[in-house]
Amino acid sequence: MDFQEKDKKRYPLIKSFSFACQGILEAVRTERNIKIHFALTAIILFFGWFFSLNGMEWLFILAAIAGTIALELVNSAIERVVDLVTDQFHPLAKQAKDIAAGAVFIYAIFSIIVGLIIFLPKLGL
Repeated sequence: MDFQEKDKKRYPLIKSFSFACQGILEAVRTERNIKIHFALTAIILFFGWFFSLNGMEWLFILAAIAGTIALELVNSAIERVVDLVTDQFHPLAKQAKDIAAGAVFIYAIFSIIVGLIIFLPKLGL
């Protein structure tokens, strides 16, 4: 396999990463909740650094952050697809949006619990 063949096989993967980054940037630009999640992420990362979290604590914090943001991105994508399919109220469209939002909500609650378990003892509580 020559260089050009290898380059052609890698290009689609690089392109897909580019599309993923474009999607994240578009969500940050247009979605209020994503902006909130990223702002809270910055605060949480600061406190993690300030309290010198150990490896296991960082693992749980990062999993909570990444999971919440990933689910929020999926929720935003579902909302856009539903809006693309219909501009009329439909009970199934509402259910799809509400269920996706519910998934984010459940994971956000999990993330809060993880944060409380890790940070409360560091605050002496």
